[in-house]
Amino acid sequence: MNQDKNIFEIIFHARAGQGAKSAAEILAQAAMNEGKYIQAFPYYGPERSGAPTKTYVRISNKEIRTHEPIVDPDLSVVLDDTLLESTDVAKNITRNENLIINTKKSKEDITEVLGGFDGNLKIIDATDIAMKTVGLPASNSVILGKIIQVIGVVKLDSLKEEFRKIFEGKIGKKMTEKNILAIERGYDSL
Repeated sequence: MNQDKNIFEIIFHARAGQGAKSAAEILAQAAMNEGKYIQAFPYYGPERSGAPTKTYVRISNKEIRTHEPIVDPDLSVVLDDTLLESTDVAKNITRNENLIINTKKSKEDITEVLGGFDGNLKIIDATDIAMKTVGLPASNSVILGKIIQVIGVVKLDSLKEEFRKIFEGKIGKKMTEKNILAIERGYDSL
């Protein structure tokens, strides 16, 4: 977390049903378990499966008093690259901030789609990693690992522990461990 800024702010851009809300919750809970202050809340447009969504996360070492939607994120995360054509995912991301995009496209292709974006662009084919690891196109677990690798806002072990706590009872031990492996592969990705 940037020591010059009290609150680290993240926007997840996804489509309804892609797990951005779950990813944000896991990240926020892991941060809270490390003694940090957190906020995580979704914004839904028309509520239908596949509709564009945003989920906001704030993490701080001090109490968070604002409850407004995030407009100047430190990190923007895109779970679905089809949103690049209809959503300004790089809005207010400066040269020293990060943009993580789940895509099969090259960095050059993405930069061109974003109109010459010159910030820290990190691309990962999280869907492919998820398919090979979990057997489902659930890119959100992989993206969590990539987030920790890029910004280190919480410890990887804290994130994995929180994932187990939230999901083992819901999806079972075997699927939970596959998702933990997907998180680790996202963390280890180039």
